[in-house]
Amino acid sequence: MSKAIRFHKTGGPEVLQLDEVSVGEPGPGQVRVRHTAIGVNFLDTYQRSGLYPIQLPSGAGNEGAGVVEAVGQGVTQLRAGDRVAYTGGTPGAYSETRLYPADRLVKTPAGISDEQAASIMLKGMTAQYLIHRTYAVKRGDTVLFHAAAGGVGLLACQWLKALGATVIGTVGSDAKAAIAKAHGCDHAIVYTRENFVERVKEITGGKGVPVVYDSVGKSTFEGSLDCLRPFGLMVSFGNASGAVPPFNTGILAQKGSLYLTRPTLVTYIAARADLEATSSALFDAIKSGKVKVDISARYKLADAAQAHRDLEARKTTGQIILVP
Repeated sequence: MSKAIRFHKTGGPEVLQLDEVSVGEPGPGQVRVRHTAIGVNFLDTYQRSGLYPIQLPSGAGNEGAGVVEAVGQGVTQLRAGDRVAYTGGTPGAYSETRLYPADRLVKTPAGISDEQAASIMLKGMTAQYLIHRTYAVKRGDTVLFHAAAGGVGLLACQWLKALGATVIGTVGSDAKAAIAKAHGCDHAIVYTRENFVERVKEITGGKGVPVVYDSVGKSTFEGSLDCLRPFGLMVSFGNASGAVPPFNTGILAQKGSLYLTRPTLVTYIAARADLEATSSALFDAIKSGKVKVDISARYKLADAAQAHRDLEARKTTGQIILVP
């Protein structure tokens, strides 16, 4: 038997419970992974709350790292003892061990720790596709990145700075502003006391930015559109403040023939080749020193509910993990 965090109904962090589960042997195309570290993400809270509906009862968690314990029939690219990491698939990373499709795992390279890998597979690959594929940021671009001191934000700010971009970030406090600036954010706007639209216009001389990356959602969506220059791209990739309500798409025309996209990592790494390329780019950026991984908090597996409370209360910065 193995311990795993599961929830049998949607709701607040209190619905998460530590269960005993039977894992069994891997089937064809599967491996059994023993987790050494597990990432915690806003996506996990969306699934737990019911914002993103999933079948219940369900496991929790969407990324992890560990060691292969056993491989199933037909698995040739992995063997027992290999260090691996993953994100996506059926939720269930909040566990001591689990079965997982072999073709969705990547080997964790030397120079990357299990804790680093577990904390950045979802957020780091998200940062990679956002700034390299959704909108290919160029040297000299000025971009707006909301939640700059968050898990994706701190990784993206460093990467954007290495690309030669000027980074405007929004944060919730002076302490978070200092953290964001230490990670490549040129202008940290404390949205609790500053109007981020006015500040962006001031910083850009009234021109606006070519792209806004927004994982906050409802509370920042309209203002983000006002930060864009004509033909700018609004990248809405999260709902930390709630889902963006329905709106008249004519607004995009009125504000300058704007573009809007709602991307997900699942689509960007659906093909095995894209998964390998995206993860390799991320690992290379970390090993080169361009992107540093800051793990700000570690929780025991049994304390997953507290990790969710702290994340939703904006008490965390950077990456947080569970340790089985």
